Formats: sequence, C-alpha cells, structure tokens
Amino acid sequence: MIILLILQNESVRERTSGKLEMAGHEVILASDSVEAVNFLRSHQADLVLTEVDIGDVDGWRLSRLIRSGILASSKDLPILLVTENHCERIAETTARMFDINKVISYQELDLVVDVVGQVVADQGNFNKPLDILVIEDTEDTANLVQRMLKHKFNIDIAYDGVSGIKAFREKSYDIVLLDIMMPGMSGDEVLDVIIELNPKQVVIAMTAHGTIDLAELMLVKGAADYIQKPFKAEQLRKVCDIAAKREDFIVSNEQFAAKTQELKNEQQKYYSLSKTHYRILDSLSSIVIEVTAKGRILFLNNAWYKCTGFMVSESIGKLFTDFIQDSSFLLKHNIEESFSQLLCGKRQHDQIEVKLIKSDGGYFWCEINLNPYFDESGKIVGISGTIDDISVRKKAEQRLKHVALHDTLTGIHNRYYFDNELKNVASIATRTGIYHSLIYLDLDHFKIINDSQGHHQGDLVLKEIARLLSERTRASDTLCRIGGDEFAILLTNTCVEDAEKVALEICQTIADSSFKFADQVYKVSCSVGISVIDGKAISSEIYLQQADIAMFAAKEQGRNRVHLFTEDDNVTDELKQSFEWAQKLQKALLEDNILLHFQPIIDVKTREIEYYEALVRLQVDGKVILPGEFIPSLEKAEDMTLLDRHVIGKALHLMKTYPALTKVAINLSAQAFGDDRLLAFIEEKLNQYSIEPSRVIFELTESASLSNLTGTQRMVNRLNELGCGFSIDDFGTGFSTFSYLKQIPAESVKIDGSFVKDMLKDPTDAALVKAIHETAQALNKKTVAEFVENEQTLMKLSELGVHYAQGYHISKPMDIKGLEDSRTQLNPAVVKVC
Repeated sequence: MIILLILQNESVRERTSGKLEMAGHEVILASDSVEAVNFLRSHQADLVLTEVDIGDVDGWRLSRLIRSGILASSKDLPILLVTENHCERIAETTARMFDINKVISYQELDLVVDVVGQVVADQGNFNKPLDILVIEDTEDTANLVQRMLKHKFNIDIAYDGVSGIKAFREKSYDIVLLDIMMPGMSGDEVLDVIIELNPKQVVIAMTAHGTIDLAELMLVKGAADYIQKPFKAEQLRKVCDIAAKREDFIVSNEQFAAKTQELKNEQQKYYSLSKTHYRILDSLSSIVIEVTAKGRILFLNNAWYKCTGFMVSESIGKLFTDFIQDSSFLLKHNIEESFSQLLCGKRQHDQIEVKLIKSDGGYFWCEINLNPYFDESGKIVGISGTIDDISVRKKAEQRLKHVALHDTLTGIHNRYYFDNELKNVASIATRTGIYHSLIYLDLDHFKIINDSQGHHQGDLVLKEIARLLSERTRASDTLCRIGGDEFAILLTNTCVEDAEKVALEICQTIADSSFKFADQVYKVSCSVGISVIDGKAISSEIYLQQADIAMFAAKEQGRNRVHLFTEDDNVTDELKQSFEWAQKLQKALLEDNILLHFQPIIDVKTREIEYYEALVRLQVDGKVILPGEFIPSLEKAEDMTLLDRHVIGKALHLMKTYPALTKVAINLSAQAFGDDRLLAFIEEKLNQYSIEPSRVIFELTESASLSNLTGTQRMVNRLNELGCGFSIDDFGTGFSTFSYLKQIPAESVKIDGSFVKDMLKDPTDAALVKAIHETAQALNKKTVAEFVENEQTLMKLSELGVHYAQGYHISKPMDIKGLEDSRTQLNPAVVKVC
C-alpha cells in the first residue's frame, strides 16, 4: 500500500514512517502541503496520513482538494488526520464535515499500523451514511421520506409502532423519524419505549398541521425535534442534518467544559476567577459558595438564584446565616463554630443539613458540604463548599417516619406508636392522679373471613372497621391497630363510666354495620375490654394486659359485649388462671415435640440459594401448630427463652446431620436478648456440633429489638465477636428514625413483607422498598425481601438491587426430607440448585 505521510516534525515523521515500512507499506514523505499537492497531481496513493498545520493549505482544505476529484488520486482516497485535540468531539465533527475518514492523536501514532488497517477495512470511518428508522403508518409518506433522504442516509421503514419498536430493538439507529398520529400504538407511546431503551436516542417527531400540542408533548417526553407534514425535501434534510449533529454538539460542549476546567487548574496561579470558571460553575445544579471567616458570602454561582430566587449580586456580602430559615441562636452558633473549626484546621470537612429560605417566602432542605481552601503556600485562606437540594430525600424520610408510626393497611397509628403513647399517658396519670381509660377490642370470628374468603377481603373489612372507629374517636384520643384484628383506643381524661359508654356504642355500631365488597356481604361484632389507667401500675404494659384479659373475658361471656377489668372480678381472675392449652404447649417443648421447617433464601441476581431460614412448628396431640397460635401465649407467659434454646439446639443438630443446610438463619425472641446465659449456650452448641459460627445468622424483629435496644446492641456485638451473623427482621413496621439501623451492627435487613407483596400495585410500597434498600446499602448492609409471591416481584427487586429474596414463588417452607429432595420442593424456573 502506498501511503502519503505529511508531518512537519521530522523525528515524528521518521518514526511513523519506520513503523509503516516495517508493516510492508511504501511510504512517501512530505513535510508540507506544497510537497503533498505536487505528489498527488501526478501520482496515485492508497492513503493519506496528514496533520492539520501543514502549510498554506491546511489538512482540512487538503481533504476538500482531494474530494473535488481534480487531482490524479481518487476522490475517495482514505484520509487519516492527526490532531492534538482529537479527543474533542468538535475535531471529529469537523473531520466528518470535510470527509476525513478517521482522526487520531499524536499519542496514538505508535498504533498507526493498526489504525491504518482499520481505515482500509472501513472500520469506524466518519463519512459513513447514518442509519434512519422511519416509523410511519402512511405508505406514501414513508416512501416520500425514503426518496428524499436515500442519497445521504440508510433508511429502514416500519409501518406501525409495534414494528418500529421491534426494529429499534434489533438495530442501532442514529435517527428515528416518528409519526405522532398512528393507529394502535400512538407516537408518544412509541417514544416512551424508545427513550426508556435509549435515553440519548435522537427522535424527530412528524406531525400534521393542527397537532402542535402533540408535538410539544413529544419534545417534553424526549424528542429532539419535530417537523410538520406535509414537508419539502429541503426541510426534511435540514432537520435530519441538524439532528445528526445534535449529539456532536452536546458531547462537544461537555468536552469543552472539561477542557476549560483543566485550563483553569493549570492557570490557577495567574487567574483567580476567569470567565471559564463562571461558565463551568454556573452549569452546575449544586450551589458553589465561598464565605469569609466571619461567615459573609464572597462567591456564589448561578445555582444560588435557581434554588433560592435571590440574585447573586444582592446576596454577596451578606451573612450566610441570614438565609437559614431556623434563625435560632443555637443553630447559628453551631454554624459559626463549624466555620471557626475549619479555618483553624481542626476540621478538614463538615456536613450540615439546614433549611434555606427562598425569595417567595418558602424554604427547601439542603445539605451543605464545607471545606477549607488554601493558597499556594498551604495557608488556609477561606471556606468553600457546595449546597445540594435534598428536599426529595427529606420528604421520603418524612413519609417513612409516617409509615413507622402508622399501620400500613388502615392508616391509623400502629403498635409501636401505641406503646409510646400508653407510657406517656400512664406517666401523666402517675404524676397528676388524673384517670384515663384504655379500650381494647378484638373482632369476633374475624379469622373465618380470612380463612374462607382470603386475606384481601379481610383487609377490606379491617379498613372499614378502622374508618368507623376513627369517626367515633375524639381528637384528644389515640386510636391504634395493635395487630391482626385487634384495636386499642386511649381515652384521655375519661372516667370508666364514660369509657363504658364509648365501648358500648362501638360494639353496637360494628354489630349494626355490614361490609359489602363485590358480591360479598360481611357482618362482624367485637369483644371489648376496658382497663382504668390510674397511675398505680408499676409499668404501662400492665394496663394493656388488664384490657387484654378483660377482652378475653368478654369473649368468654359470649362475645359482642364489653367487660371492665377489676382486681376482684371472678371472670378475669379465672381467665388468668386457666390457659390450659398454654401449659400443653410448654409440655410439648419440654418433651421436644418441636419441628423445624426450612425456607430457602436466594441471591436475587444469581437465583442460587444463599441460606435457609429455620421456621418453628409444635406438635401437640398429633396436630402441627404454627407459630402464630402458640408464640403469643408463650410471650405472655415469658417462656420464650425455653423455645429459643430448643430451636437453636435443634437447628445446629440438623446442620451437623444434613450437609445441605450450609447456612441457616434462626429467629430469636426479644426475651432472648435479656438472657445473659444464652450466648454461652450458643457457644456450647456450636462446639458440640462442630458448626462454624459464620454458618449461623440470628434474626430479631425490628419491633422486638427496639423494645430493648441496649440489650440488643450488647447481644449482637457479642454474637458478632463469636463469628455469627445478625439480621433485622420485618424492617419498616416499627421504627421512628433510620438512626436505629446505625446503632445495630446487623449484616442484613429484612424488608417487611407487607411492603413487598403489593409493591407492583402500590407505588408507595415500591418507593419504601427502594428507600429501605438504599438506606441499608449506604450502611453496608444486605437486604432481604420477604413475601415474594410471583416472578414480576422478583424481577422488580432485581431492578432495585435488593440482594436476597424468599417467598412462596421460590419455595414454601419444607421439612428436612423435602430439603434433601430439593428438586421436588423448589421452583425450578426460579432457583438454581448448586
């Protein structure tokens, strides 16, 4: 191959020529454009390699001279341009306009042999025609577009939206010409899909007269341009040419901004603030600020005006604290103290969250990151920083805080909120001697609705019950859903007589109501227990226990009635003494009539089993009893530590016996974290069965750990020292702030299943799952999603980045025999058994 090499630097020219000749090419050397043009007037060449600055005729114009066809060489002669700024898109764009095949930098000349090969093979050349996809349902219009553009572009046609999307998925296009008005799938619907597949795709909307609103909609949704039909050939070509250069201009601007930033850094000792500096800073969405030692503003970029509405010029020189909404002395003092610490070098960075006021009287939450900056000698001369709008995050936190204190199904307050309010009311009663009342109600035979009609219909009934109770609750009272079909009402400054009247009205209202959903009509009643909050109990939980016992007494007396707890009441006294079935359960534990079932937890990305969760069942009188039926009773009797030890011992024994149990999660009760001897028991069993501690994860529900946060922290730290893992179960149903996550050294967080199961239908639940995952991930914790009941939910969890999942879609809990025969128990479409 004959290569004309035009480089002015002799050493670079000789080195490049040597590489090409070693590759078998014949090289003709020229030091400037005069020598090059003289050669091309009478000789043929197979490729020209030139730089821009080559004399009177620069590299750009030499290309035009060759392409004109007046020289001896072919007008299609490949041209390779060497430039200092090849990384700038503007150089590549200019090269394309001058029909240059490829641009490289001087640094890439060592690879010149490979690059020449690419040019000859027509790989990555700039002057290839662009590919256009035309999505137009009118055949005449589509053919017209093809005739107008075929000389400059490669045209593919799709006659409807579905076909267009199919073609777009199969091939990459430079431009999409999209008709707005199409039958079936409309243009804006097609645009949504295309932008989702490629947010940077250049799309030109084609619109008829009178549909300018639709054209505007298309531009808002991501179209780059639009053209009205009917159009002329020159109009269409011009729009397409502009669109073809759109990305070039965007990238050029980005690269130019980056180059300007580099130039600013190199010339910092000569320029304190340049026009380039302003241009870059003003393009940022973050506010850039500089303040004096006394806190007065020295510099702001234009983002300040965009965020606050205050002009930069009128803000310079003012105290920064004047723009903070909370003008309390303490906050201002803290900010001034931060400035002082940064200026004296005691801090290298500080981060503050405050509300900044806006010119219209509003405010927005922002995060301020402050750092000292130095002169050339290393001396601290001021404070600079960035201010970012975090209003969206704050709103999410407020929403999560609301969810933390409210029941997700009914919207009323939850058990966690109730427990705190009961403590407050009991404390007030103790101090003041003022009586209050607690109403505790449970729906009669509600389980029949859930069992016969499903939980969905039961949930609808619970929502209606909550609405009825809300209508009969004073603003000063507190209504909560305690759990399941149980509700509690705290009546402040209310004597027992008035409380009984309220309870009787509630009983009558619920009994008289009917609940119709679709073709189903349901009627329920309730049993109500009342306790008097007189300030004499040693703890607030006593009042709840009394109301609970009174409620059971109401059920014992025939349901749909009210019962008041009193110490000398024979009914409640007998009830406290007669939990015979609880004794049977305790006996079953002592006789080791305990069963463990295992549910696999998979890695969402790989679909491989990560570990198993051990789920306890009891066998009493030949019947298998699920945890929901016996654990509440054991908790009341404070016998959960006995169950904890049985489960731990049984699980570790099965892990030793069955190698398939590579890693197991074991649930612990809140009482376990008050048992100082439990850790020694765990260590003893690990040694007895030769189980590596890292194969065991202990789980505790969020609400249980909150009830004894100090004990939980202590036990988790000791378990971590032992080598065991720890996970927070049912996260999202009982916390007040995310600071709780920081305080518990857990490896993983289980997102409560009530959010997961409805996340595809409820955007709020989906947002909460995402927020919980991102918060956990920020704290280096893994996330586990419960209640995964279909493939769509599993795919959504994968999109959000959730690490692990469990649920009936993956596998139901199985006994050890089923675990050994995993092929018959696991969903083969979901789980990879390794």
